[in-house]
Amino acid sequence: MKIVVVGGTGLIGSQVVALVRDKGHEAVVATPSTGVDTLTGEGLTEAVKGADVVVDVSNSPSFEAEAALDFFTRAGRNLVAAEKEAGVGHHVVLSIVGVDQVPDYGYYLAKVAQENAVRDGGVPYSVVRATQFFEFIAPVMDMSTQGTEVRLSSTRLRPIASAEVAAAVAEAALGAPSNGVRDIAGPEILPLARLAEITLAAKPDGRSVVTDETAGLFASMPDVLTGDDTAHLATTRYEDWLKQS
Repeated sequence: MKIVVVGGTGLIGSQVVALVRDKGHEAVVATPSTGVDTLTGEGLTEAVKGADVVVDVSNSPSFEAEAALDFFTRAGRNLVAAEKEAGVGHHVVLSIVGVDQVPDYGYYLAKVAQENAVRDGGVPYSVVRATQFFEFIAPVMDMSTQGTEVRLSSTRLRPIASAEVAAAVAEAALGAPSNGVRDIAGPEILPLARLAEITLAAKPDGRSVVTDETAGLFASMPDVLTGDDTAHLATTRYEDWLKQS
C-alpha cells in the first residue's frame, strides 16, 4: 500500500513511517519541509495521488485555543477534500482520550473540530485516541517548575509510551476503516504529581514535587484523561520506560 503520513517527521509520525516501511509498504512523509502544507493545500494533491491510506499525526504549532482551532479545522478539511478527489479509501487520525469531555479547554475543542471534519468529510476513517505520552511528562514538569519546586495537581493520568501509540496508529492504517474511535492507554493510572515524583526519583536534578491543585497543565481537569473500561491497554510501565530511556 501507499500510505501518506502527515506529520511524518514528528515523534509519532517518524515511528509510524518506520513501522509501515518495515511491513513492506510505501510511506510518504508529508510535511511543510517536504513541500506539503495542509493549511494552504500546497502539495496536497500530488502527495495523496494514488494513496491507499492517509495518516494524520500532525499537530498545531500553537496550543492557544483560536490558533489551534484554525489549524485543525482548515488542515483537516483541506486534507479530506484532497483525499476525496484522489479516491483515498482510508483516513486515520490521532486524537486524545477524553477530548470531547473537556469543554473548557480550547486545544481539546480544536481536536474535537478536527475529528468532526474527518467524520463529515466523506472518506472512510479511523480515529485513534491516546492518553498523554510518557515523553510529555518531563516538559509538563519544566513548565510547572518554580525555583526548585515542581508544582502539579493530582489529576489522574494513564500515560503511554509513544512507541505503543505509533504501533496502534500503524495497525489502524494497515487495517480496514472502523468509522469509529479506538481508545488506547498505558497500564497504570497515576496522579500527575506522582508521575513527577517517579521521574525525579529516576533522574534526580535537585527539584522536589509539591502537589498544588491549582498549578500546572491539567489543573482542575475533570477525571476523563484515563480512558474507560473499553480502552486498549498497552504494557509498558512509566517507571520501566524511564529506566530504559
